[in-house]
Amino acid sequence: MPKFLETKLKKQYGKDSDIPYKIMNKLGFMKGPNETSKGKAAEVKHKSSLDSKSKAHIVHKFMNKGN
Repeated sequence: MPKFLETKLKKQYGKDSDIPYKIMNKLGFMKGPNETSKGKAAEVKHKSSLDSKSKAHIVHKFMNKGN
């Protein structure tokens, strides 16, 4: 299951709520207790998005250091 989504939904709906899993099932990220390929792809996409944002931040910080 996409851990980032599970964390976000549990924070919103409560730690012991089953709503986050119902939402992930409805979105197609999970089928029952199992993660689907769509869920795995969402996790990979999220991680690559975070990596590119952190790299862009580092480059921006380096480029503005001389100012």
